[in-house]
Amino acid sequence: GRAEEFMAKFAKAASAHFDPHVHLQKIGLANQTTMYKKETRAIGQLLQKTMMKKFGPDLLNDHYYEFDTICDATQVRQDAVDELCNMHDDATKPDLDFILVVGGFDSSNTAHLLEIPQMRGVTSFHINTADCIQADNTIRHRAINGEIVEAQFPFLKDGMVWDIDDDGVRTKKCLRVGVTSGASTPDKEVQDALGRIMMLNKIRGENE
Repeated sequence: GRAEEFMAKFAKAASAHFDPHVHLQKIGLANQTTMYKKETRAIGQLLQKTMMKKFGPDLLNDHYYEFDTICDATQVRQDAVDELCNMHDDATKPDLDFILVVGGFDSSNTAHLLEIPQMRGVTSFHINTADCIQADNTIRHRAINGEIVEAQFPFLKDGMVWDIDDDGVRTKKCLRVGVTSGASTPDKEVQDALGRIMMLNKIRGENE
């Protein structure tokens, strides 16, 4: 029945002795500190509704409790990236050419920061050091699937650097970059990465 279906779906996420008939009478929700707050809230609301339907609203607190373990620094960064994506999607505001995410390739909170623009269709790159951006217009970055992309070319595309009219005449444009970083990423690493982007943008504008 339903219990077998439940266990088939969550077999790899449950302890060996777990019995849905016994262990779903009282439940609590805790989350990884780098989870999206919106996702955690949605899961919590679903669990609340389920327990309320089974036991009634008066007994909800006896059967369900949740803990807010989201890291504040992580949440602030996630909200900021979400705002950058909103700005990019707003027809009344300038588009972003891309969002740069700086932080360790093995950092969970930094990986989540990349997922936000990727899921919303905004060009974005996750680098771990400023050295990932090279003067030959290549970038080494971590893709959303965890793959490390070596020397992607071109990093700054023509459409980021130039406005090109119908006659093919080029006019240098303003490069627009959104930037964020993992909670433990040094500010200097972010500043160095932006410095490399500005230098590369300048070189491209002078050489073409």
